[in-house]
Amino acid sequence: MGTPLPIIGAVPATSPAALWECTTCAACMQACPVFVEHLPKIVDMRRHLVMEEADFPETMQEAITSLENRGHPFRGTQATRLDWTEGLNISSISESRGAGVLLWAGCSSALVERNQKLLRATAQLLQYAGVKFAILGREEECCGDPARRIGNEFLFERLVRENIAKLTKYKVQRIVTPCPHCFNAFRNEYPKFGGAFEVYHHSEFLATLIGQGRLAPLSRPKKKITFHDPCYLGRHNGVYTAPRELLRACSQQAPLEMQRNRASSFCCGGGGGMSFAEEPADKRVNQERALEALATGAEVLAVGCPFCVTMMEDGINARKGNRAMPVKDVSELLWETMHSPEPQNVET
Repeated sequence: MGTPLPIIGAVPATSPAALWECTTCAACMQACPVFVEHLPKIVDMRRHLVMEEADFPETMQEAITSLENRGHPFRGTQATRLDWTEGLNISSISESRGAGVLLWAGCSSALVERNQKLLRATAQLLQYAGVKFAILGREEECCGDPARRIGNEFLFERLVRENIAKLTKYKVQRIVTPCPHCFNAFRNEYPKFGGAFEVYHHSEFLATLIGQGRLAPLSRPKKKITFHDPCYLGRHNGVYTAPRELLRACSQQAPLEMQRNRASSFCCGGGGGMSFAEEPADKRVNQERALEALATGAEVLAVGCPFCVTMMEDGINARKGNRAMPVKDVSELLWETMHSPEPQNVET
């Protein structure tokens, strides 16, 4: 697969154990003074282990098997792609005519019960602003990000081609998604396979709607909020301002920054397929990040990624002691400020 076997295990940093601990957060490339690109090399070595040796963690194997058989990595889930839409009157793109935007739900939002709340909040905000949008619904499959990061390039490319064919069939031009991993795949990886779309992370799109006056929060409590920068939104794509603009619209107080933030942020521990693997008990990345969030004195930890919601809720619960610090997506916080029962009647 392009990486000779002798490289793997030649030094401790390239041992299989070390390779499977990488979260692909890209902090190494951000910090490297001579611009070494570690990440592509790590993923390439993973490809060798997965596709040539079939040697990778069992829980990741289960995620890959689920991707192959069910189109998503969440083995055992009973949720469907449409559960989160109950009561929202959202059209599927096969039924919709002239929808200007496709809301790409993403596996970790649609199929994890907790994260369905952030997806519902995003959809309700779009409805409130009068955005004409649709979803793929049951036709949606994984964007392929977990397959590529884990090292199954063949599966990744298969999913990409299937998704591009589907999106082309429905003449999709604009995609909005709450998942930075889907956002990164569509924005940076799909064009290499002929899939060129106008792609927005939901924080960018919602911030634009606020700027246009189509979303105007009706209440702005004095709430202390700190924001965790998702790696695939921040370091991988340079999106730092939009989510903070949403938080400024949600509270009279500017967001409290953690010691490590923006390009120097710290990972939640869930990237690179690590959401589907067990970390060593003494190296819980999410718990270290949780301590940094708690140290700000904030009342709420805001995130912009469904994987981060899962990882940071687990980390906060392990480290909060007697404190209460809910973890919420920026869309959930914004939706809480909207109290008018009547949506605007505008289309985009």
